[in-house]
Amino acid sequence: MPDPHSRPVLKAILVGAVVAAILDIVDPILFFGLRGVAPIKIPQSIASGVLGRGAYSGGLRTALLGLALHLFIALVWATLFVLASRLLPLLRRYAVLSGLTYGAFIYVVMYFLVLPRTNVFPKYHPTGPVLLNSIAAMVFLVGLPISLANRHFGPPPRVFSN
Repeated sequence: MPDPHSRPVLKAILVGAVVAAILDIVDPILFFGLRGVAPIKIPQSIASGVLGRGAYSGGLRTALLGLALHLFIALVWATLFVLASRLLPLLRRYAVLSGLTYGAFIYVVMYFLVLPRTNVFPKYHPTGPVLLNSIAAMVFLVGLPISLANRHFGPPPRVFSN
């Protein structure tokens, strides 16, 4: 018989990931769009992490690959948070604070560990508005929605007995 808690865990992961992915793709489309960047370039830049500069000439195919990669990354982050909250009840109890903190953690991991090792940003050093927007997006548009989705849709934390 399936675990009755697995359905809410899956729902919390999916809702958190989809909301975070949507917000986190709309943000750079608007932010860089106001600076003259075509919307298709945003998901292509994600695909360029795997494909290199050729992603920018790949049209809709590489943009769709970038969107799929973006959603996959959001699913990983949401899964990690939801599963961690099963072991650490304070993540659910203090959902806003833990979401904001998790978003800051995601920023540090993505911009200092992951992206420098891809074809996207080997020498990426944002400053000013780009830096502030990047941090704010991870904190408010990724970490917070994942945490709030977990609090709303996820099962209560597991209580382990001796």
